Amino acid sequence: DRAIPYHILFALVWEDRMRLAVAYKETSDAKSTGVRVERYYYTDWMPERDVVLRLEGLSMDAVYENLVRRIAGDALDGQSASLKESVAEQGRRERIEKQIAALEAKIRREKQPKKKFELVTQLRMLRGINSC
Repeated sequence: DRAIPYHILFALVWEDRMRLAVAYKETSDAKSTGVRVERYYYTDWMPERDVVLRLEGLSMDAVYENLVRRIAGDALDGQSASLKESVAEQGRRERIEKQIAALEAKIRREKQPKKKFELVTQLRMLRGINSC
């Protein structure tokens, strides 16, 4: 998938179940012909007869964006934002959630009250950023 500079929709089949997968790709820069796969999105496994694929849009880019948004589901918020902005926002949220999990683990291990208080303060700040 990384070697092919076109949008590809994968239909993964196992026994009588199916899952759709699509990658969000961006061109590296104006000079190179390669693409960079930012992230893959998947649907849940479902019976083959329940899979419905509607192609909507006036251009191939619009069709691709609709497919990515439909397959990603709740992972991408903000229909008004561009797809690029939505993917970047999701990446930012995931990084903050990882930082929060690491900070919570650090707080559980910390013995000194003063350091623990500082860590809890940082945790509150990160949770405030993540809720925006």
